[in-house]
Amino acid sequence: MSNKLMDPIGKLMGLRYKSHPWHGVDIGPEAPEIITCFIEMVPTDTVKYEIDKETGYLKIDRPQKYSNVIPALYGFIPQTFCSEKVADYCMQKTGRTDIVGDHDPLDICILSEKAIAHGDILVKARPIGGFRMIDDNQADDKIVAVLKDDAVYGDYKDLSDCSLMVLDRLKHYFLTYKDLPGRQRNAEITHTYGIDEAQEVIRRSMEDYRLKFENLRLMLSNV
Repeated sequence: MSNKLMDPIGKLMGLRYKSHPWHGVDIGPEAPEIITCFIEMVPTDTVKYEIDKETGYLKIDRPQKYSNVIPALYGFIPQTFCSEKVADYCMQKTGRTDIVGDHDPLDICILSEKAIAHGDILVKARPIGGFRMIDDNQADDKIVAVLKDDAVYGDYKDLSDCSLMVLDRLKHYFLTYKDLPGRQRNAEITHTYGIDEAQEVIRRSMEDYRLKFENLRLMLSNV
C-alpha cells in the first residue's frame, strides 16, 4: 500500500523536517504481512513513554507505579486508527453492542531476542496474532509481532508458536500497567487470536485511518 502522505510533497518536507511517526511514516507495501512500527518503549524503561499526537515527539506519560515492565518492544503501527471498523470487528467477535474505537493508532508489541536500548525508532515486524482487549467500552487491541529476521522469534508463524509464559507476561502487563492507587479500571482481554485475525484488525485500522485522515492527504497534495 502506497503512502500517499509521502508522495511527493511529504518526501521533500522530510528532507528538512522530522516526519511525524504516526502520519509521516510509511506502514510498508507488504502490510499487513510485514509492517513498519514505531517503538515508544523497551523492556528497560521505568517510565511510560508515548507519542505526543500533535508534535510527533515522545513524551513521558507517567512513571510506572509498580515493578512491572513491558516484556517486549512496544509502540504503534503508523497510519492506523482504531475507530468504527475496528470496533465493529470487536463486536462481531465478542457479541457486545456497546464497543467504540479508542481513537488511537493500533498498539503493537514485538518479540525479539535482541536487547534494544531505547525507543523512538522504527523497526520492521511480522504480526503473528494479538489480544482482543476492551478498556471500559473501547476496543484496544494489542497486536503481537516478531522482529523481522530475528534469530529466535523470526520463524514464528502464529501466536500459537509462543510459549504460554510469554503470553501470560504480556497479558499481565496490559491488564495492570494503567493501574493507579484508588483508581477503578475496567479492562479485560476477551480473546487471544492468531495471525489471520491480527491481519484483519490491521486492515480495518488502516481503513479507519484512511477515512479519518483523507482530508490530510488532500491538504498536503495542494501545498
